[in-house]
Amino acid sequence: MRELIAAATEARLRAYAPYSDFLVGAALLTSSGKIYAGCNIENSSYSLTCCAERVATASAIADGHQNFEALAVVSVNGSYPCGACRQFLNEFTPDLLIIIADTHGKISAETTLSALYPSAFSPDSLEP
Repeated sequence: MRELIAAATEARLRAYAPYSDFLVGAALLTSSGKIYAGCNIENSSYSLTCCAERVATASAIADGHQNFEALAVVSVNGSYPCGACRQFLNEFTPDLLIIIADTHGKISAETTLSALYPSAFSPDSLEP
């Protein structure tokens, strides 16, 4: 998982966060072993800001991957994915391994998406 944390840490350095100055990097491991990184991208219209987790996931999906194994999230204080990111990730891998680390590479948590987001709205929720 160190490789995943390193990729998230590197992506964090490319974040565009002129309003909050809160840089986040994420790295997503696909079931095929490929890693996709993302960083947060803020916007002056705050609601249009993109989180690092969703940027990494969108990159993977755009490249044809929809099965994921793990996600590392790196920020200065080891923050967890927001609710929107949890919902977005749940669409693809409800039991995704989530690794939370700070900018020094210290892992503060290893958990699963289903533990962070119990009773999530999912594709199964749409079944009659």
